[in-house]
Amino acid sequence: MINRVVLVGRITKDPEQKRTQNNTPVVSFSLAVDSRYTNDQGEKKADFIQCVAWNKSAEFMANYVCKGNMLGVEGRIQTRTYETNNGETRYVTEVVCDSVQLLESKREQAPAQPSYEPDENPFTSSGKSLATEEDLPF
Repeated sequence: MINRVVLVGRITKDPEQKRTQNNTPVVSFSLAVDSRYTNDQGEKKADFIQCVAWNKSAEFMANYVCKGNMLGVEGRIQTRTYETNNGETRYVTEVVCDSVQLLESKREQAPAQPSYEPDENPFTSSGKSLATEEDLPF
């Protein structure tokens, strides 16, 4: 089974790192991803995708990412449930990030942006693409 998500969008607010009871760093955030379609007035619509980053990715975000930054995230979709104090069951669907990359600074001043990727990606090296669009199988 395949459960893989790749998104590029802008973070909607400054990330705030929290820690679990086991002291594991975690950041929950929303990513505004533009739709390729426009409405009748020619305006683009954005989808607001809920995401969560753990451990080194969470620490990276807390240290380097701020509201408005363009991010690339790769991960998987997860659906979980919890019960409110009133006994109501709530469902949450979110992207659990395996990789988070800062694609540009808010002011686009820094030529190279830091990123955290737990495993080496065969298509990137030091933030530079090794593959072209023609090289991809789809």
